[in-house]
Amino acid sequence: MTLRANCLAAGSWLGRYLWSAWAGGAGICCFLAAWQAGHEIYGSFILPSPLETFSAIVRIAEDPLSPSIIAQSAGRALTGFALAAVFGTALGLAAGYSFAAMRLLKPVVTVMLGVPPIGWIVLALIWFGSSGGTAVMTVLIASLPVSFAGALEGVAKRDRQLEVMAKAFGASRFYQLRTVTGPHVLSYLFPAWTTTAGSAWKVTVMAELLSNSGGIGGALAEARALFDIPQVTAWLAITVVLALLTDYGFLHLLREALERWRAAGLPWGVKR
Repeated sequence: MTLRANCLAAGSWLGRYLWSAWAGGAGICCFLAAWQAGHEIYGSFILPSPLETFSAIVRIAEDPLSPSIIAQSAGRALTGFALAAVFGTALGLAAGYSFAAMRLLKPVVTVMLGVPPIGWIVLALIWFGSSGGTAVMTVLIASLPVSFAGALEGVAKRDRQLEVMAKAFGASRFYQLRTVTGPHVLSYLFPAWTTTAGSAWKVTVMAELLSNSGGIGGALAEARALFDIPQVTAWLAITVVLALLTDYGFLHLLREALERWRAAGLPWGVKR
């Protein structure tokens, strides 16, 4: 009975998750319509049509070198994202719980946020040369402040009365963090991580383009040199799809798994 109930619950959740995608699909259709309108106005040399871009994507998919190009960029983007999320969250939690740490770390993070990514790319080129380290380091420094701010705000705006109540009932520090503070902080962290993931892909491609270190950025540079505009838009579309997969294929699923209590509060949710 328990296995059947778990299967039904998993199927119900999957159905709701897939059904909620119709709104995003409608938004993408509107974007494609605006894209087609721009193509009709400016022509293929300025803005290739969605169909031309799709044809270029098919050609890229048939190229045996394309998987290695995408894997190279994916490794750099996801490594930088993971490092930024882990270190940014840890520093944000420390700053949220310690006023001294906040006074020490916040100006440093503000300086990191104030320097544009192109500036960090130039410095990374000097430090690492034309290698993957340039993209990873740039993603880490450019994206870390977002995770830091999310964790800091989540801890700073927690309900301290709930912690006092949990402590009065004899809850340990770890149990308080897991059941009281953790869910509240996660509501701030997931939007920050979503922004961090999108920034990671953009910064990675930009760093690869400027450092000529291969990956999607290197393919973009080659297409630009050949004035192959459909190829350029195709690689950009692939980058957007990869960013969406990181967001909706990983972060949203993780959020659904860690925040199942939200569904219980809905009128049609299952009370747990």
